[in-house]
Amino acid sequence: MQMRKITFFPDNKTIEVPQDVHILKAANMLDIHINASCGGNATCGKCLVTIKEGQFETTQTPHLSREETGRGHVLSCITHALTDLVVEIPVESRMQKGHKIATASKYDLQERFREICGEIVPRTKKLCVTLPPPNLSDNISDLERLKREIAKAGYSTEHFHCNHALLKKMAKVLRESDWEVNVTLYETGNAMELLELQPCVAGQKRYGIAVDVGTTTVVVYLVDMEDGHIIDRGSTYNAQVRCGDDVITRIVYATEMGGLAELQRLVVENVNTLIGDMAEKHGIAINHIDNIVIAGNTTMTQLFYGMDPAHIREEPYIPTATMFPLIRAKSLGLKVNEQTLLYAAPCVASYVGGDISAGVLAAQIHKREEVCIFIDVGTNGEIVLGNQDWMMTAACSAGPCFEGSGIKHGMRAMEGAIEAVTVDPKTLEPTYEVIGGVKPIGICGSGMIDALAEMYLSGVIDQQGKIREDLKHPRIRLGDHGLEYVLAWRVESGINKEIVLTEVDLDNLIRAKGAIYAGFTTLLAEMGMTFDDITKLYIAGGFGNYINIERAITIGMLPDMPMEKFEFLGNTSATGAYFTLLNDGLRKELEDIASKMTYMEFSVARSFMDEYMSALFLPHTNLGAFPSVREMMEERARMKAEG
Repeated sequence: MQMRKITFFPDNKTIEVPQDVHILKAANMLDIHINASCGGNATCGKCLVTIKEGQFETTQTPHLSREETGRGHVLSCITHALTDLVVEIPVESRMQKGHKIATASKYDLQERFREICGEIVPRTKKLCVTLPPPNLSDNISDLERLKREIAKAGYSTEHFHCNHALLKKMAKVLRESDWEVNVTLYETGNAMELLELQPCVAGQKRYGIAVDVGTTTVVVYLVDMEDGHIIDRGSTYNAQVRCGDDVITRIVYATEMGGLAELQRLVVENVNTLIGDMAEKHGIAINHIDNIVIAGNTTMTQLFYGMDPAHIREEPYIPTATMFPLIRAKSLGLKVNEQTLLYAAPCVASYVGGDISAGVLAAQIHKREEVCIFIDVGTNGEIVLGNQDWMMTAACSAGPCFEGSGIKHGMRAMEGAIEAVTVDPKTLEPTYEVIGGVKPIGICGSGMIDALAEMYLSGVIDQQGKIREDLKHPRIRLGDHGLEYVLAWRVESGINKEIVLTEVDLDNLIRAKGAIYAGFTTLLAEMGMTFDDITKLYIAGGFGNYINIERAITIGMLPDMPMEKFEFLGNTSATGAYFTLLNDGLRKELEDIASKMTYMEFSVARSFMDEYMSALFLPHTNLGAFPSVREMMEERARMKAEG
């Protein structure tokens, strides 16, 4: 097989690969990011690159217009080098700076922890013990000497375990520390395990890590285990996005494209980088981190553990595990103390994971008398309905759309993304706000919700989301994929072409919002309830932080309830992981939450399909369920008539 050199700009990196390796794979090998929502299956049209020099072979695709093809644009996932190539990655295909990642909670988490629990009781115990040096009259072994002093401190050593790595270094550590050592113990049932042995150092602190392993983002908290103070937060986009935007695409990448090891490596490297950067910034030794708790959806957790996720997407949708065994973090490749324990928040089912168990713990729904709804809006939409007596949960696939997948100019919430839109009801002209105040290169989820609501209220689209061609407006035109509405003209944009919303985009958005609303109504109907029975609707998740509730109600994504019933909670996955890190009793509570949730599989529920079909209109087939939207429509009609 002939080898070809491919040079990527603006990174100015070169790699030599066999001729049959496509450009996207070559970029991944250099750790160069090219947007690929579908994981390289040529179905999303996002991995656009420009061939500046060289000969290539590609496949025709409906995703590219004649103009784009004429300018040397190709999809990197289906293009191979016939000669050495020079490839430019355009701005819309890159991971931009200035992204919005929700790392925080609406609460002061340290104060919130004190309210719900109060006492810091980590899973591991740490104590400083002083051993009498051995002599001819006290000549028991080093291990037995250590066990004797631990027993004197009040711990049972009847079933005491010490692993081989610690046993090998024990003699040296004891003598070099002059027989005064810091021991880390883990107690489970009637057994006690020695996890670490270090010299006692005055003022030495211990630290823990709480991790939200999200489909789109990874968030890490560095925590002082003495007082619960969050020393620092770090966040980044999950590097797995180069293998696909959503969990199904990544399952396919792992199982059908042989990418399981790569996916596991990418997310572990994300966590290692965040931990390393924060530890260095605050002068903290990595070997003083002795506990890690992660929370993520079921697929992300299995990928983090390096477990085959194939059966999650195949009926009857069974994951390898929902309760994950406690393991040494180093076994997954995490660069921390070799004895550091890692615990994963328990999952409920294939599509309701530990991030939702952690979210319920953070929201405290399981302790409330009143009935509440919890929804985590991220790359998927997971919903919990219930109170202290019962909880039902389900998942609806919606989020990838609001993260940019399936939308012609869709993108994540980062610099250059249109994040807010208004449409003048008289002129039908849009105005917009862009993250970073730069020229727009696409539109993110919050902008999509705004645009859909505004286009409906102003009459640009009808109740089915169809663009009204009869309006004869310059922004309404026939594009390569049907009718489209121009949000930004070529001269306004940062990508040298118009930014539009097509009818295909609008249809995908309506399907996504319809799935979320149908999730609410299906769970309520299952319990013989309505939205009138709901005291609070909690919204969590990265994307959830930026939802305009009024606009989400307008399109029928959220129910038409009084605004005071809605509450944003921020990143509850990270919050729940943080709480669990600090108190081992909350770990047991978290496991109890997961075991008590009744899971409803929407993919085989006829009632969900009925509700979903009713929700495929703006805002809904039953306009009576959205009185505030009806009032807005009437007001806009009056304004238009008066103008």
